Amino acid sequence: MFGEADALQPPRTEQLATQTFVLRGFALPWIDALLPELRAVLAQAPFRRMVTPGGFTMSVALSNCGALGWTTDQSGYRYSGRDPRTGQPWPALPQAMRELAVAAAAACGFADFDPDACLVNRYVPGAKMSLHQDKNERDYSQPVVSVSLGLSALFQLGGMQRSDRPVRVPLLHGDVMVWGGVDRLRFHGVLPLKEGSHPLMGPQRINFTLRKAG
Repeated sequence: MFGEADALQPPRTEQLATQTFVLRGFALPWIDALLPELRAVLAQAPFRRMVTPGGFTMSVALSNCGALGWTTDQSGYRYSGRDPRTGQPWPALPQAMRELAVAAAAACGFADFDPDACLVNRYVPGAKMSLHQDKNERDYSQPVVSVSLGLSALFQLGGMQRSDRPVRVPLLHGDVMVWGGVDRLRFHGVLPLKEGSHPLMGPQRINFTLRKAG
């Protein structure tokens, strides 16, 4: 599915809605700095599959870094300053992750983005994310910045109502999505990941999403 053309993807910006953008290949120059940071985060806070309030075990494995981490269990969805598995603070937000997110936000017109939470997702073939809104954050004025690594995925960008028909957006290794402002509460999700193996990342998609949560 992937080859050297993946790394040769020409940088460009696609505007999907009023304040929703895909920055094609934006993260590629950062990869050498991002991957060691990612490994260090996961050594301290390994991936785990969390349980939703309805008792459903998510197909996507999760971890976090930053002052706040997103968690879910049968008592609800929330942000917490500590890893519920260990009781310890989440790993600090790494420098390259933060710099990439701030640069991507600025490129899309969101100056002064100040993320304090980074949710790291691991998709394997068959894993998906149902349509949802990001509503656990306190400040909706700041955007969401989402970085894709590894296998390609079909992102679903919906409207303000769950019933709105979503648009399917292919996301490739190195792509960065940014949405905020009037689009901040759009429904979104990811269709089941297809089989494949990325030459750098293997048979998986790693996605990390930065937000201002507190």
